[in-house]
Amino acid sequence: MKFNYAFQKVVDLKASEKNHAEMKLSSALGELQAEEQTLSRLFSDKDSLVDSIQSETVNAVSALQLQQMQDYINYIDQCIFQKRQDIQTAQVKVEEKKEHLTTKMLDEKVWMQARGKALESFQKEEMLREQNELDEMATVRFVARAR
Repeated sequence: MKFNYAFQKVVDLKASEKNHAEMKLSSALGELQAEEQTLSRLFSDKDSLVDSIQSETVNAVSALQLQQMQDYINYIDQCIFQKRQDIQTAQVKVEEKKEHLTTKMLDEKVWMQARGKALESFQKEEMLREQNELDEMATVRFVARAR
């Protein structure tokens, strides 16, 4: 006889929800990584611009050009500040997705354990049934030989 768990669709649903939560966490981690890469690029742009300004001051550069470069550095600083806020937001999102995934994993584990217990019970009942059949066959043979 085949084991048929009455709540198999619930178990499947919980597994699907867990997989969905894993994908959302993966997506949130990807977004966080992209934000961090953007921040890294902003820092390298700022460093190269500062190096450029320092090398330009050795050469004859107009005050207007220096002011424009300084304005651009200020703009990059604002972008860095904004990007840090974006990273914090992305980190909070990642933590929320982790908590959500943990909840879904626990749900799935509970249902899988319930299924496991039901399977174990089924197997015990199946073994008992088979044993009873074997006992009955042995009794029939014994009675047949006794005649």
